[in-house]
Amino acid sequence: MEKKFTFKLNILIAALLFGLFFGAGNIIFPVHMGQLAGANSLKATIGFLITGVGLPILGVIASALSQSDSLFDMARPVSKQYSILFTCILYLTIGPLFAIPRTATVAFEVGLIPFISNSYIRLGLLIFSAVFFIITLYYSLRPARILDWVGRYLTPLFVVLLSILLLATFIKPMGQVSAYEAQGNYVDRPLFTGILDGYNTMDALASLAFAIIIISNIEKLGVKNPKKIAKETAKSGLLCALGMGLIYGSLAYMGASSLASVGRAGNGGAILSMVSDHYFGFMGKLLLAAIVTVACLKTAIGLITSCAQMFSEMFPRSISYNKYAVIFTSFSFAIANFGLEKIIKLSIPVLMFLYPLAITLIILSLLAPVIKRQTDIYRWTSLLTLIAALFDFFNALPEGIKASPIISYMISLTDSFLPGYDYGFGWLVPAFVGFIIGFIIWRIRQKQSLSNKTSK
Repeated sequence: MEKKFTFKLNILIAALLFGLFFGAGNIIFPVHMGQLAGANSLKATIGFLITGVGLPILGVIASALSQSDSLFDMARPVSKQYSILFTCILYLTIGPLFAIPRTATVAFEVGLIPFISNSYIRLGLLIFSAVFFIITLYYSLRPARILDWVGRYLTPLFVVLLSILLLATFIKPMGQVSAYEAQGNYVDRPLFTGILDGYNTMDALASLAFAIIIISNIEKLGVKNPKKIAKETAKSGLLCALGMGLIYGSLAYMGASSLASVGRAGNGGAILSMVSDHYFGFMGKLLLAAIVTVACLKTAIGLITSCAQMFSEMFPRSISYNKYAVIFTSFSFAIANFGLEKIIKLSIPVLMFLYPLAITLIILSLLAPVIKRQTDIYRWTSLLTLIAALFDFFNALPEGIKASPIISYMISLTDSFLPGYDYGFGWLVPAFVGFIIGFIIWRIRQKQSLSNKTSK
């Protein structure tokens, strides 16, 4: 008989999920978005919540609902080769190439730079990132206790620390949100811009990796039935979504209202630093350093654990979990020392390519009980999405590369015949067409199979 899954356990799993998600970009991006969106910050925040909260939670639920053991298993209906390639690219993106290094650089630039003179910044980043990743590696080498470290301790500590700063912005507002005009794309397309901003958190991608951690911990708590696991995952996911949505909305409000008191800044980290200094002075800087360090540390532990687990399972004969953890941590340390700005710039084109593929995979997995993980549907949807996503990748490249004749011609050509391309959603129509083609082929195959059986 299975153990009864209480509401207290749902809260614990929700805290683990929240802790894994809420890291580096989750703090800095909504604050910066709030400043840029100004009076349109509500619409921008709604868009941000769609991709920053809704998609990640759906990703975890989709994994449980499709009864997939991993991202590799979720993508397997397309083909084994596609599944291996997509899994490797996604895990490297949310792992040692971009997301893990970003946890250390955000913690350093937001939390410690205010205490360091400009001449010692590079040395400071080197020392801080070394200590940060040594701590990360220590906990990552003990994955069995991740529920305790992240769910029971680090997440509650982070929420308490962040709540102090957020409450101050509501008790004593810095200004009126409606008093400031939106900037850039937030003027005429705040909702769609907010949706694309949510990509930067990388949480929808990470959800496909974190799902295995959540599902395995639910199983450890006594739930073995796949349907029950999916149900409890959904309940915990909704609790997590509520908490994330509340904090994202508060951070966006903080950014929008801060214009009256601290002025504009180039990134969310600088805004947070000025806001904490505005309310609490020197102690505010210490508070912010603690908030960001705890947030980034718990996410780094979750990402190293997920990446090492996935690669050790995909390639069991090559390298052990512990060795993968050491390799990924060391590589992340090296990348982190290039600095936050370079990491963010390099990651944007990759995210524009991966997100459409991840979103379609999540939707297909949610439909798995209906479409039976049918190969034709998965293949056609993924193929046409992949082709369109390549053009989104080209469009997100740095201006110098985009200016080349070939890429510039492809972008202008695609913009003229692909609806939504200039908004970053040119993949939607191809994905839908691919789904329809795959569905028709599936139905034809079903009728042919039934006809063959009856003729016999």
